Amino acid sequence: MFERIKNKTHRNQFTRMCIGEALIALMQSSDFSVIRVSDIVRRAGVSRMTFYHYYSSKTDVLTDYLDEIISLYLKESRQQPDIGGFRDYRHILFSLKFFDRYRCFFLTLTHAGLHSLIINAINDFMLRHFSSDFDDSIYKLYVYAGALLNVFLKWEEDGRSKPAEETARIIHDTFGSLQRPSQTEFPE
Repeated sequence: MFERIKNKTHRNQFTRMCIGEALIALMQSSDFSVIRVSDIVRRAGVSRMTFYHYYSSKTDVLTDYLDEIISLYLKESRQQPDIGGFRDYRHILFSLKFFDRYRCFFLTLTHAGLHSLIINAINDFMLRHFSSDFDDSIYKLYVYAGALLNVFLKWEEDGRSKPAEETARIIHDTFGSLQRPSQTEFPE
């Protein structure tokens, strides 16, 4: 994994996002495995030296782009005083609408078979920010994170056939109704 970029300035963030957007655009018409760094830098309008200043691989570009999306999500969610906890309906709805803005990125990764980048990011995010809410079992955190991701990706792949409000309600109702199983429900 690449070393995290220090001293993120507006200029280097812009450059990194240009590189990320160039790679995403190339992935929409070419297989990830055949895209070369020279293709990316030509599309982004930067030098190879600039690319390697920030990244050591194409995967690093996508991981950094995803990190930027998550950072923006955290920033915007903090600006929503009535959003509630991350399992509240309003928070789920906000999340769906926020990440929908990046549907092209997520669908491009999905179609390229790079699900692992997304699932690693959501697992890491949930562990850093919400693990204390799952003290009784870390696996509940993984269940919730995986379900959120799967529902979001399928919702996007289906062309958002249901309104975000209905999809958020389904997620909320499903996970709001889950209770810790008692010993009598699951005998040994």
